Amino acid sequence: MIHRKNISVSQVVRVLQGAARSGADIPSLLASTGIPRSLLDDPDARIERETFIRLMLSVMQQTEDEFLGFGQGRKSKPGTFSMMAHAVINCSNLEKAVLRGLKFYQLFDLEVRCDLVRDDEFAELRIIANPRLDFREVIVESLIFLSLRFMSWLVGKAIEPELIELDFSRAQQDDEYRSLFNCPVEYERDISRVLFKRDYLELPLVQNELSLSKFLKDSLAQLLDGNIHNVGLPAQIRAIISKEYGNNFPDFSEICEKLNMTPQTLRRRLKEANTSYQEIKDNIRKDASIYYLSKPELSIDEIALLMGFSEASSFHRAFKKWTSKTPSVYRREHFGE
Repeated sequence: MIHRKNISVSQVVRVLQGAARSGADIPSLLASTGIPRSLLDDPDARIERETFIRLMLSVMQQTEDEFLGFGQGRKSKPGTFSMMAHAVINCSNLEKAVLRGLKFYQLFDLEVRCDLVRDDEFAELRIIANPRLDFREVIVESLIFLSLRFMSWLVGKAIEPELIELDFSRAQQDDEYRSLFNCPVEYERDISRVLFKRDYLELPLVQNELSLSKFLKDSLAQLLDGNIHNVGLPAQIRAIISKEYGNNFPDFSEICEKLNMTPQTLRRRLKEANTSYQEIKDNIRKDASIYYLSKPELSIDEIALLMGFSEASSFHRAFKKWTSKTPSVYRREHFGE
């Protein structure tokens, strides 16, 4: 729920309060995450981010609720976020992804709803929450924070809001939450919303099924860290290949045409980024191979064919070059197959 490496104990208490509502065993949660009970009584105490993430994951597991018990009887079963992410990952731009994601969550009877409103210059994500919802302030601010982080991950560029308005008083929250948002935050407004430039919605998604598979393995940590960097040239090329060519690779000249660059310019730019077109292709093959190895229904010979290798032995050599392990060893160690 917050992005600092050291987490205030007040955030820990809130998570435990939500867990307690859903009948979670608080002593076992504290024991499993190594958080001393006495720490909760110290208002100035802080815990490591990794410990906080372990706590949240343990709460999700015990409560069977991705909302950590804050939803007042409305649960989001583990895997719901993953399904939503898979539903939006192939959208052509951020606007379509956001609209599809909002439509996905409308399938559930939740106490919180989000709407996307836009005009020629700005867009806003509105959060409408039941006024009688317990932990309402925590839910609204966390939803804004995590939505911005996920949207930023989708486009590979930090979504920087212009303004955040909240329909509750500042006194209902501690000051630490204000550090979540790098923009003006106004309280006691008519509606809770985050305002940002509409141009962001036109950005193409740079992520794909393969990068999503990697992201979901530690999505909570990535969303909390928020290590979103502007997309560089290699990422743009990966996005072009993944979205338009699948497992096939276009000629270098086609990539130049897509990027409106001469071959000399593109080679120079890639060299400045300490990579090459061949290295980008190899990394895509490696990531795709690992993704397919996670699918137990596919044999290694079938994966070799999917990756464009006519002989399994060639695939074995290439994969060992990429990872220092054979496909069978990698599958056994990472996926238990």
